[in-house]
Amino acid sequence: MHKQLHVYYSGAVQGIGFRFTAESIAGRLGVSGWVKNLHDGRVEILAEGEEGSLKDMLEELKSCFSRYIHQADTQWSEPTNRYKDFRIEL
Repeated sequence: MHKQLHVYYSGAVQGIGFRFTAESIAGRLGVSGWVKNLHDGRVEILAEGEEGSLKDMLEELKSCFSRYIHQADTQWSEPTNRYKDFRIEL
């Protein structure tokens, strides 16, 4: 089932390659959307794809950055189908 995932990661998640890793994982899993650093130190991800792929993305990010992530606020919703690829937003 196609879903949208919106996540805010907090902790020491900037300056460690988080966005580049998210982009790489998303590309491999066929997930579309974006990732960006926020001014308050969090990282935001909006991703769309098959629910299983989105869950795999969450698990891989957690596996790679568990010592840096203090909290992940996750919200699931219906996809907008507006994104064709996954990119890093500035």
